Amino acid sequence: MDARPHLAAAEALIGRPGSRHAIPTPAAVLDLDAFERNVARMQARADAAGLALRPHAKSHKSATLARRQIEAGAVGVCCAKLAEAEALAAEGIGAILLTSPIAGAANAGRAAALSRAIPGFRMVVDHVDGVAELAATGAPLQLVIDVDVGLGRTGVHDPDQAADVARAILRHPQLTLLGVQGYGGQWQHMKGANARAAAVADGMARLATAIAAIREAGGRVEVVTGGGTGTFAADAAQGLFSEVQPGSYAFMDRDYRDALGEDPDGAFEQSLFVAATVISANHPQWVTVDAGLKALSTDGPLPVLADPALDGAAFRFFGDEHGMVTRPAARALHRGDRLDLIPGHIDPTLDRHDLIWAVRGDVLEAVIPVDARGASQ
Repeated sequence: MDARPHLAAAEALIGRPGSRHAIPTPAAVLDLDAFERNVARMQARADAAGLALRPHAKSHKSATLARRQIEAGAVGVCCAKLAEAEALAAEGIGAILLTSPIAGAANAGRAAALSRAIPGFRMVVDHVDGVAELAATGAPLQLVIDVDVGLGRTGVHDPDQAADVARAILRHPQLTLLGVQGYGGQWQHMKGANARAAAVADGMARLATAIAAIREAGGRVEVVTGGGTGTFAADAAQGLFSEVQPGSYAFMDRDYRDALGEDPDGAFEQSLFVAATVISANHPQWVTVDAGLKALSTDGPLPVLADPALDGAAFRFFGDEHGMVTRPAARALHRGDRLDLIPGHIDPTLDRHDLIWAVRGDVLEAVIPVDARGASQ
């Protein structure tokens, strides 16, 4: 799969007992058993709530893992950027929702090419000018109106804007209005299920008002999509969504763990770790590992050690290539030890890795490409 010598040597170990410990570090290591349980658990929750599940692929950026989610029952996946959608479509993923609006004729042309390549492509729009750019391509496009439910990042801001965008879409026969999207990213990491539920209720009231305006303007609303890992219970309880878009549940991270605690929305296992090796153990108070700013996200809380036996040890960034791990009282750390770290924020962490090393127990089972790594355009 890859001509680089260290990868070729590691891939030769696939299927061999103990091969997990031969993976070159730093590495994104996926516990397949935990991942599969997470995927099955979220699919079961969606099925029980009568909701279609469309996981957000910005978490893993991998066609291989997207395919596993679809095989488990998902109706497709979400992508945040055109380049992510293009990368996954090139690897055979045929049902993709682009969840972020685009701007400009060039990007509209790329969206048109995607719609011609995969019949299951759909995308959000939040402005009449965006509709005009898409209509000018002449391509048949399935559109979802993005509604601001309180985050203020994207989406029509009020019912009048929603109606205007709906009327703009209806003027073009090659454009199909499917429904609306309402995503409250600001709610996902709120501590306390009751606090998240109250915030979601307020946001869904805004979404319902936009839906009413779109219908009054003559538009149909069959798809109501949004939600996330942290708000699934509240999203389902409101009864407005037809489809949900959680992503991090497949892997989890420290940010979600700290926020969700023992809430049902947090009942997912940590399945993705960044494996690191102790490369220097000369200092009496800490050791140095080979995972630093290039291997782990920096926008959330600091990574933590996964092994309970290392309780009391703390990770700190020590440069681009290095991390510091303070020495715990209960266990000695030595040069060559391998440590698993729980990332602070999973999505940008995986953007720092081109491969996911998938293990079952201590056996390396597969090396999975991160197809849409760095796909920010």
